[in-house]
Order: sequence, then C-alpha cells, then structure tokens
Amino acid sequence: MSNPTPTQPRLTALSHGAGCACKLSLDELQGILAGVTWPEHDDLLVGLASGDDAAVWRQPDGRVMVATTDFFTPLVDDPRDWGRIAATNAVSDVYAMGATPRVALNLVGWPRDLDFDLLREVLDGAVGVAADAGYVIAGGHSIDAVEPLFGQVVIGDADEVDVLTNARAVPGQAIVLTKPIGTGVVTTALKRSAPLTADDDGPLAVAYRAALREMTRLNRDAARIAREQEATAATDVTGFGLLGHLHRLATASGLAATLHAAQVPLLPHVGELLDAGFVPGGSQRNAEQAGRFLTGQLPSERTRLLLADAQTSGGLLFTVDAARAEAAVAALTGLGHDAAVVGSTHEGAPGQLRVVEG
Repeated sequence: MSNPTPTQPRLTALSHGAGCACKLSLDELQGILAGVTWPEHDDLLVGLASGDDAAVWRQPDGRVMVATTDFFTPLVDDPRDWGRIAATNAVSDVYAMGATPRVALNLVGWPRDLDFDLLREVLDGAVGVAADAGYVIAGGHSIDAVEPLFGQVVIGDADEVDVLTNARAVPGQAIVLTKPIGTGVVTTALKRSAPLTADDDGPLAVAYRAALREMTRLNRDAARIAREQEATAATDVTGFGLLGHLHRLATASGLAATLHAAQVPLLPHVGELLDAGFVPGGSQRNAEQAGRFLTGQLPSERTRLLLADAQTSGGLLFTVDAARAEAAVAALTGLGHDAAVVGSTHEGAPGQLRVVEG
C-alpha cells in the first residue's frame, strides 16, 4: 500500500463518504424514481421496474446488450487502487446479469487544484482491470468537481436465454454469497485513522489488505459458476448492504427469504472495527430502513449493522437449487473465494426477510 507524499492530501480526506456508502438510500431512491414517468419499449427487457443491476436491451440478432454505470468518491488513499476498485465495481453489474463486458467509458470528476498525476494513476488502475476482464476502455467524460469522482459506464452482451435477473428466484432455493462483507466498516476505519504503513500488521492493516483483495476481485468466475449451477436469480451486493440487496431480489421475485447471520462470511477484524465505532453513514441508514422489511425476532443492532454494511465491489448473491448450492460453494472456494450458503427462499410477503442469529 502507498501513502500520499507530504505535499499531497490523502484522497480519503477529500470525500464526504466512502465508496458505495455515498449512494442515496434505498428509500430515497425509490421515492425519487416513483415520481417520474419512465418510457416503456418492447425491446427493453430489464429496466427500472425491478431495481436490477443493469439495463438489458434486445438486439435484432437475438442477443442482448447489457448496460450499467457506477462511480464514487475515493475510499482508499492509493489512486491506482481506487481506479482498480471502481472499475471492478462497475463491471460487476454486467457479470451479475450473466453477460460478458465489451466496452467502457470513464466518468471523471476532478478538482483542478488536485494533482493530475494522481488522476493518471486512477485511470491506469482501471485500465489494468479492463485488460484482465477483457473489455476496452474507449473514452469517457470529465468535469471539474468539488470532490474527486471516478467510475465507468460498462456495456456487455449475452444470449437472451443466459441473462440473469433479480426477479426469477423461486421458493425452496438456497442463497449463495460469493464474497465476505465488511468493506464499508473497513474503509470507514481507514478514512478515520492514521495512514497505514507497508509494515503495519495491526487489525486495520490486516482487514484493509483483505478488503482490497476482495474489492479488486472480479465477479467473472462467480458469475460463470452461478450459470453452470443453473442459478435462477442474481444480484451483486453493494451500497444497500446484504440486507438491502436481498430484499430487492426477494421483492422482485415475489417471495420472502431467511438469512442465517452466522453463515455470512466476514472480512477479518470487521466485528472489532465495528465495535470501535467505525460505521459508515450509509450502513446506518441501511440498518434503520431494514426495519421496514425484517420480520420475526429482530437481530441485535450489531448484527443488523454488519448485515446492512454498505459494500463496495461486493460479491454476487444468487439463488440456486439446494442440491447445487454446495457444488457452487465448493467450486468458488477452490478458486479462493470465501463463499457460503447464507440462507433460503420461501413463500411469504414479497421482500420480507427473517434473520436467524444463531
């Protein structure tokens, strides 16, 4: 990990939030979207209605185009790592839809008094991710901004029959999560603490290195394995937290779900950092709003905050027949993913979630 020079500010000191925790809350977003009349089209297979990860447009040749965008303020101090995280996060929505990324456009907001060499490093980090993922960055747009911003528009494609949405889960399936959670807590601790050094081996340094590894891990293999095991619905876990994204999937699919908190993989030391008070504002909002759709005995505040933690470049969350879930987890684990079966789907009021703590 690298630190800013004495003449350069910490990137995390230039942003009011951190990564996907900057997102408008789920309630705010739904309220805004409900007040707009959105056009419909026969070739728009997935739009705003289900709150899915990307738009899906049917093309004349029978294939589909998948389009998404994502951007955020700095959540780490190393500019190259920020670019890597932002690109990995943006392309994740294409993978979550079962598609292959093809081309991207950069989105940049940059203060004129902030060294442009830092921006070059951000862009170079994103280029490395694109090369690994097999898509091409073909241009973009930049503006002078109060806070630095970076992200991408990513376009992919797929055969229509291969598209995964968040609306096709059925009762009786297992729910698989492909990455540990806790990046919101870890990056908030990073932002509020002294800069880490290369030889630091304390809890935050260990947690940060693990978080960086996960935030720059492409969801490509997770998406491939989900398709191989005939997953029926998928989404990726980002700013609305595990609870929020599972709620959206359950709502779109017209069913309820149970989440087993003890089975959810966590980044190392994330509970310790949470107990020390490092909680993003976005995670707090997520936890408060989860009270609307949690049913049964409510989990402890600590558990709710962990499950609602606003993730950046999180894992895939997909539903699959129970008999295939263990095979999916075994395949993911064999590739180095900290994956697990974390719950199940069942009949019930659409979007209602029950959390079992033990």
